Amino acid sequence: MTAQLDLTFAALADPTRRAMLVRLAAGPASVNELAAPFAMSQPAISRHIKVLETAGLVSRSREAQKRPVQINAGPMAEAVGWLEQYRQFWGESYARLDTLLAELQSNAAAAGAAKN
Repeated sequence: MTAQLDLTFAALADPTRRAMLVRLAAGPASVNELAAPFAMSQPAISRHIKVLETAGLVSRSREAQKRPVQINAGPMAEAVGWLEQYRQFWGESYARLDTLLAELQSNAAAAGAAKN
């Protein structure tokens, strides 16, 4: 599991690859379609796609002469599950902080009222 998460997060670390995944969420695309928004060479685009493939985030199928790229949700779902643990932790931490701030404000209001 750790190796897969490492590959997923490494692939997601690059903004070009994240943009490619956003595009692929709308449906399969050719390499040229994926390359269109970027000012980079075809070999550079192919390297980005290869990183996404190695992480299991995309796959290529064969349709005659074309090899469309499509998104694979499995590794992303695993990463989201891992991150969810930390979202829950931070949510609980913020709830404790909210309680503390409410107590401090209540104490300050009570102290202010006692002075009057």
